[in-house]
Amino acid sequence: MRLFHRLPLGFASLLAAALPAAAQSSVQISGYLDAGVFRDFDKTSKLGTIQRSNLALSGNEDLGGGLQATFRLSTRFDLDTGAPEDAGRKPFWHDESTVGLRGGWGHLRAGRALSAMWAQDWKFDPWANFNRVASPAWHFWHYLAPTDRASNNGTAEYGRMANGVFYDSPTLAGFTLHLSASPERTAAPGRDGRARSVSLNYDQGPVAAMLAHERNGSGDRNLFLAGKYGFGALALMAAYDRSRSGDTPDKARAATLGATYALGATTLKAGYGRQRLNDDTHHFASLGADYALSKRTTVYASLGHQRYEHHPSRTAFGVGMAHAF
Repeated sequence: MRLFHRLPLGFASLLAAALPAAAQSSVQISGYLDAGVFRDFDKTSKLGTIQRSNLALSGNEDLGGGLQATFRLSTRFDLDTGAPEDAGRKPFWHDESTVGLRGGWGHLRAGRALSAMWAQDWKFDPWANFNRVASPAWHFWHYLAPTDRASNNGTAEYGRMANGVFYDSPTLAGFTLHLSASPERTAAPGRDGRARSVSLNYDQGPVAAMLAHERNGSGDRNLFLAGKYGFGALALMAAYDRSRSGDTPDKARAATLGATYALGATTLKAGYGRQRLNDDTHHFASLGADYALSKRTTVYASLGHQRYEHHPSRTAFGVGMAHAF
């Protein structure tokens, strides 16, 4: 109360009246920090990002009647240098920049964010489509269908839709519907249409499944089908991905398998992927282990092996540490 004694009476009254409203709002700072030492597929030793690092500001305001206003601003960066991820190519708020409304009918947002397909597919890969050394999904999924060919200052973006509207439905009997689309038709090189993405998900008990389709503004198309089943400490997952370039006859088909097994604080991981890219067949196999030092801090080891047609076999391996806050 000492603060009020130092303020003019009118301003103190205004501040006091605003306090209850402020109590209905919340703002959070969160993020994920990752760094590791690894030998990459190009046979060079590196210290840097094996997974991803980001810093996010998010919040909500209670508007009454079960309605909330929401926002999220998230940027990604390389922890080894502190530089923004792909500086000069990607926008600063690369990860997400949205504002929205949430109610009993679902969550509606506008801005830049992961498309409906990319926001849900991570559940069906042991490394959450998030590990450049070991994830089969990282190397094979959505190969010929970037979400946007031009939103990163004229270069392709895999994952995030700019100028988008995003909707996530409430859960009904285990099912959720996720939609994203851009109302803009952009004349920039490589973009001549409107992007759209849809994902139908089921998640109840030990079973999870997903069926998704995405079309970017350039006419590239992607079909994705996946399933997961848990047997106590063991989880098995499989996915099929088919992508086609809109302006060439190129097409890619990929099938991936994955498994995780929890042993106390340790989670063992294994993955395999096979891709048919036009007439060439590629293979990818991987192993990994995570050890949870706490609920927020994990150390891990990752191993990946590529066997591509017309290329010599290549192996990458590394160890890293990640902290969520």
